[in-house]
Amino acid sequence: MEIRVLNYFLATARTENISRAAEEMNISQPALSRQLMDLEEELGVKLFNRKNRRTTLTDAGYLLKKRAEEITALTEKTVEEISLSRQTVGGNIRIGCGETAGMRIIAQAFGDIRQKYPAVCCRLFSMDGAGVREHLDRGTIDFGVLVLPQPPADYEYIEIDHEDIWGVFMKKNSPLAKRKKIRREDLWELPLIVSRQSFANKELKEWFGKEENELNIVATYTLIYNASLLAEAGVGYLLSLDRLINLTEESILTFRPLTPKSVCRIYFVWKRGQVFSRAAELLREKISEQ
Repeated sequence: MEIRVLNYFLATARTENISRAAEEMNISQPALSRQLMDLEEELGVKLFNRKNRRTTLTDAGYLLKKRAEEITALTEKTVEEISLSRQTVGGNIRIGCGETAGMRIIAQAFGDIRQKYPAVCCRLFSMDGAGVREHLDRGTIDFGVLVLPQPPADYEYIEIDHEDIWGVFMKKNSPLAKRKKIRREDLWELPLIVSRQSFANKELKEWFGKEENELNIVATYTLIYNASLLAEAGVGYLLSLDRLINLTEESILTFRPLTPKSVCRIYFVWKRGQVFSRAAELLREKISEQ
């Protein structure tokens, strides 16, 4: 199975049309069709459903698509790192991260590097903690940013000088907005909007004193902007870390912290034994200095 053929396969999966994929990959349509049939024969499975000029993936095709994206991303990253000499500081630094105000420190460190080495680029991938770990383990990102109550045991890390506080975003005219802090019993019966990984946080789960299925969770989210729109519409109370929504006088929402206080630290992490490009090394050094 060649990388070139995997790229042909991914182009066809993306366009769902042999002709468009062939044009995109600068190959003739018969040659592309032959390559795809050879790939199916090599794997012993049918990858595409071909009907009415539309080419869609089978279940086996979807599985290959996921793996092919991982393989080609890792290949691209490897080629880029090797092709850049140690004297040349450039290329991409890939960071997987969730939403935290602590990213300002990492952003500042990257900005400092860019001033001296303008050929360096940052590729941010927004994902939850499970996604960060998955991509770190596969080697498709250089660093991850994890929001945790305690240091990770399975990665090398730098603890960022920042603390996130759990609380609730709600409409200013909500009854709970009259309180300075929110107790767990205040939320037990209310409609909640929570992040997908909230209850992977053992400390937060213990704070609630209830299992996830015992609470009235009406919506879940990965990124907070769309979740904030649900809160603005009065759908529910948005459980989140502080400072992720820019609150102004004109804002519909307000924030109240939890009590007892529930906090998380921010960890800039990487896989043990990771080999870095010069640009990635510089970012790690800069964050360590800060």
